[in-house]
Amino acid sequence: MTTANGTTTHSTAETAAAVEPALPVSGPAVVAHGKGDLRIDDLPVAAPGPGEAVVEVLYGGICGSDLHYWLHGAAGESILKAPLVLGHEISGRVVRAAADGTGPAAGTPVAVHPATPGPGDGTVKYPVERPNLSPGCTYLGSAARFPHTDGAFSRYVNLPVRMLRALPETLDLRTAALIEPASVAWHAVSRAGDVTGKTALVIGSGPIGALTVAVLKRAGAARIVAVDMHEKPLEIATAVGADEVLHAGDTDAIAAVQADVVIESSGNHHGLASAITGAGRGGTVVMVGLLPTGPQPVLISLAITRELDLKGSFRFNDEIDEVITALADGTLHIGPVITHDYPVTDALQAFDTARNSAQSGKVLLNFGATS
Repeated sequence: MTTANGTTTHSTAETAAAVEPALPVSGPAVVAHGKGDLRIDDLPVAAPGPGEAVVEVLYGGICGSDLHYWLHGAAGESILKAPLVLGHEISGRVVRAAADGTGPAAGTPVAVHPATPGPGDGTVKYPVERPNLSPGCTYLGSAARFPHTDGAFSRYVNLPVRMLRALPETLDLRTAALIEPASVAWHAVSRAGDVTGKTALVIGSGPIGALTVAVLKRAGAARIVAVDMHEKPLEIATAVGADEVLHAGDTDAIAAVQADVVIESSGNHHGLASAITGAGRGGTVVMVGLLPTGPQPVLISLAITRELDLKGSFRFNDEIDEVITALADGTLHIGPVITHDYPVTDALQAFDTARNSAQSGKVLLNFGATS
């Protein structure tokens, strides 16, 4: 636009367009095509919608559900019916802000809340203050519905701004890739209530279990005992705050803990049995590990006679904001949970490492690195 004195000015939109980086036409993505069929596909970078920002993904954490889609072509009852871009644990930077002016500006480091709550068809009741339980909820990288909801294991991904959480520049983006699973752990601990001064037992010390140990430590648990079948997870649990560790086969020692609070994160009925036997009378058992579908053997009579509170824990809600605050102020120590990172070009090797729980904790894909 030319003014009366002959000088040229530019509108805000024109200025933004002038400095906005050009996006590539395509980029690498990690895609499950079926059981045992994981590929690194070159996918087109689509134009974002008006309420979407373009995020350059820098790190992505491999989750158990990602492994299940690769190994089994399904995660529980969510069965692959078409190729699915995996991934919901990511950190990155906004490279193009939403066209409608909402959300973080270009250049902002972000984490992602991967859920889109929804009421479904309205026939299933749920507490509205707990949107993680909404029957129509979708999640990035999920085959629960068809068409599937693609995930964020792509170099560039368009995301609705409501999913984005701005991060302080001081927060390491590698560590920030753990924000989503740490929020799962935070939600599980919150389901147990106030843990200050209590004895806590964590069954299963994989990434979620180890993150739960870290959250319990920050929350003021007086004694934290971690359990696993393998030494590596127990080493990680110790590094993030466990006071004692026990081998999963030492059932007598687990029963002797008599914990006020137990977090079951192994996801198998043997772990749930240990959780119930390790809980003290009147204690609380939070079940965050997802057991297989169908009937499971449970020591329910012992839970009844001990008056245990058995509570489920599924995903999370706004706990992600508390996790970010705790990481930013240094009160949540989770760095040791990350044991490996691979360039995205080595995704197959990364997934193979992640499946070996005896040798790895959280395995990251580094989208900014090259082989």
